[in-house]
Amino acid sequence: MNPSANQLELTACIVEVNPLRYTPAGLPALDIRLEHESSVQEAGQERMVAAVVKAVAFGALAERLAKQAIGSVWRFSGFVATPRNGKNLVFHIQEFSQD
Repeated sequence: MNPSANQLELTACIVEVNPLRYTPAGLPALDIRLEHESSVQEAGQERMVAAVVKAVAFGALAERLAKQAIGSVWRFSGFVATPRNGKNLVFHIQEFSQD
């Protein structure tokens, strides 16, 4: 395993979109909340999993994402990080597409 690898791919539903904001440098930023549900194999057993994920997108990607409908399902890819002033992971979206 590459110790510097930090990649996440997640199919999820957009459940909340905050208004588009701008960073101090003028970069568009969008905070959203995603919900994921799936069935996975764990320890030889089928398990239903659900997750609510805080996410953020920047730049032209944020502007594109802001136009998507609440309830729409997408495949998101990016990385996770903890904000400087926070305790929870945030999914930084780098791309999204429909399955």
